[in-house]
Amino acid sequence: MTNEEGGRGKGRLFRYQIIFWLSLSLMFSVVYSLLALQQAFSSDYLVDSDARQHVFWMQRFLAPGLFADDLIADYYQSVAPVGYGTLYHSMALLGIHPLVFNKLVPTILGVITTGYCFGIGLELLPVPIAGFTASLFLNQNLWTTYTLVSGTPRAFVYPIVLAFLFYLLRRSLFPCLGAIALLGVFYPQYVLICAGILILQMGDWQGGRWCLSGNRRDYWFGGLGLVVAVLVLLPYSLQSSEFGPAIAASTARGLPEFMPEGRTPFFDANPWEFWLFGKRSSLLGGLSLPPLLYLGLLLPLLWRYPSRFRLVKQVRSGVVILPEMVITAGVTFFLAHLFLFRLHLPIRYTTHSLRIVMALASAIAFVVVVDSLVYWAKITSYPSRRYFAWVVTALLGATLILYPCFVSFPLTRYKQGQYPSLYEFLAQQPQPSLIASLDEEANNLPTFSQQPVLVSEMYAIPYHVGYYNQIRRRAIDLIQAQYSPDLSQVQEFIQRYGVTFFLVHRAAFTPDYIVGSNWLMQYPPAKAAMTQLQAGIPSALSKFTEQCTVFETDALMVLEAQCIVNNSPLSSSEL
Repeated sequence: MTNEEGGRGKGRLFRYQIIFWLSLSLMFSVVYSLLALQQAFSSDYLVDSDARQHVFWMQRFLAPGLFADDLIADYYQSVAPVGYGTLYHSMALLGIHPLVFNKLVPTILGVITTGYCFGIGLELLPVPIAGFTASLFLNQNLWTTYTLVSGTPRAFVYPIVLAFLFYLLRRSLFPCLGAIALLGVFYPQYVLICAGILILQMGDWQGGRWCLSGNRRDYWFGGLGLVVAVLVLLPYSLQSSEFGPAIAASTARGLPEFMPEGRTPFFDANPWEFWLFGKRSSLLGGLSLPPLLYLGLLLPLLWRYPSRFRLVKQVRSGVVILPEMVITAGVTFFLAHLFLFRLHLPIRYTTHSLRIVMALASAIAFVVVVDSLVYWAKITSYPSRRYFAWVVTALLGATLILYPCFVSFPLTRYKQGQYPSLYEFLAQQPQPSLIASLDEEANNLPTFSQQPVLVSEMYAIPYHVGYYNQIRRRAIDLIQAQYSPDLSQVQEFIQRYGVTFFLVHRAAFTPDYIVGSNWLMQYPPAKAAMTQLQAGIPSALSKFTEQCTVFETDALMVLEAQCIVNNSPLSSSEL
């Protein structure tokens, strides 16, 4: 056999290995997604928690008359990235219901994410099992968080950012620019991460220091990428919203909504919680990693001993993109704090980035360590050492494959509607029928009954002043109306907002009901209402729970608002 024939044979074998490990990677991705799909379609009235915000309004695509002049639907439609809304609209035109597509899209995104992650792993360490390990690590992490399965805009970060990194490593200009543009219409704030990486790619790391590159191609590539990034972000920076501006940090600090017990906890007096572990403000909050993903922290150490860890020598220079991504994520994190709420939440820049970086770094470290253990087992003359090496290798491999068997997997946040008959009753009412309710069940009504609600905890997002000022006013007015002993105040509230129904819990007129809701306790009228009920003063609305109830379950009652309006204050006092 000639050298040329031998080279071809090795090349063909390598391609077969790539096909095998890529196919295995995709198979795991599909299996994981099928487990989630099994949950998603296990019963009726089941929806992802975040889809109740981001997808419910898309039912307008199927019936344009839904949610007419509805503040909440209009707001969430206005903040939806254009690419996200367009994709769901396109599926609706094909006859796929938005809530159904929301359950299907994680499978598609998972497969795309897997393919690109495999490719990046192979670019960094040209060993097919490295690509498999990277994709498996990332898949296991994503399916134990709520990001991918939500089908919301942030679920699109992973396939698009990984596409960007893959084409950047391969220096494929137009696909890379396309990935930036695509990210701009699905999750625009993350374009800042791409821009930061492109800037760092215009230089070289020499002796631990960054200096400008001597390669003009790096400038052209990075410069064109930055131009696209600016172009896709420009419309967002120039457009004005009827629901804006973003709330100022100084204003947010004075609102209970942003305190630890509030609707959107952000500020915390504990600096460790605020900067490291907070749900929205911190570097690491929400970043939960499978145990093996911490192997990535060993990669710098493995690098120092190439004689013991032979495969380290095959790691390509493109691996520098991992620390560059960490640096960029850190910079944008602090920028988000500096321009608080105008760049959305700081944590969004770090958690997504670190999941990707740790999956890739840990995959490299895993393969390097396993390779060294196998090599050591082969060359050692001591049976005990050989046995130890094979046992450790087997344990690492078993942990890699079987990890999902020992945790709640996949982790989803599907919410089950508990009152099908209620949803059916409300769905049969004329459109739109505005429902006023302080009960948490109001969170489900727009999704399951296609009827608007005046306000609810789920939709009380306080980031945009123009929107939240109206929502806050509605919540305060509703609390005052529901617990006021003055019927005329209830009637005036109904007429002002055009309320069709009240949905009230049977325990709603007790102090414990109010105290048990952190959301209600954010508003001063809730405390006054609690004091009133403790003093034995009933609300006017509670006197109509029999004569104006048009539908009821064991826990909930639907009161017709017009029935309440038709009663005079005098007649109610005689009940």
